[in-house]
Amino acid sequence: MDGTRTPGASTETHTALCRQLAAEVEARFLAPLDALLDGAEPLMALRRRLDADAQMWAAQILGPDRALARSTAARVLAAVQPFDPDPSWWRTPFGQAVVRLVGHPGRASVSRSVAGAMLGITRQGVQDLVNRGKLARHPDGGVSVASIRDRAAR
Repeated sequence: MDGTRTPGASTETHTALCRQLAAEVEARFLAPLDALLDGAEPLMALRRRLDADAQMWAAQILGPDRALARSTAARVLAAVQPFDPDPSWWRTPFGQAVVRLVGHPGRASVSRSVAGAMLGITRQGVQDLVNRGKLARHPDGGVSVASIRDRAAR
C-alpha cells in the first residue's frame, strides 16, 4: 500500500461507484437470467450477494492499496464492459476510476477525442495540453494513455 487514498473518494463517490458496479453486473448477467428464471430464489440470493460484493469492489477500487485497486477494477471491467466504450462512459464513476488506475485497457495510445472523453475536456483542450507538453504524443500516433492516466491521477 502506498498510504494515499484516491482523490475525491468521498462517501458520495463510493456510493455512486457501488451503484454503477451493481447496475452494470445486473444488466450484463442477472437481468438476462431473470427473464429465464422469472425471479427464482437463487436469483434473489445472487442479487443480495451482488449488493455486498459491489460495496467491497467500490471500497477496493477507491482504497489506498493501488495494486488491489487496479486488480479489482481490471477484473470487474473484464466481466462487464466490452471495450471500446461509448465516450460518455468515461465520465461515470467507474470510468473515472479506470482512467486513474488503468488508463485505457489494452491500448498504449488513443485519439485526441477519446483522450478528451477520458479527461472530460474537449479535443481542442487535449491538443492544447499536447502542445504545451502536459500530455505526451505517442510515437505511433495519438495521445499516450500513460500520460492521460498520470494527469487524471493528479
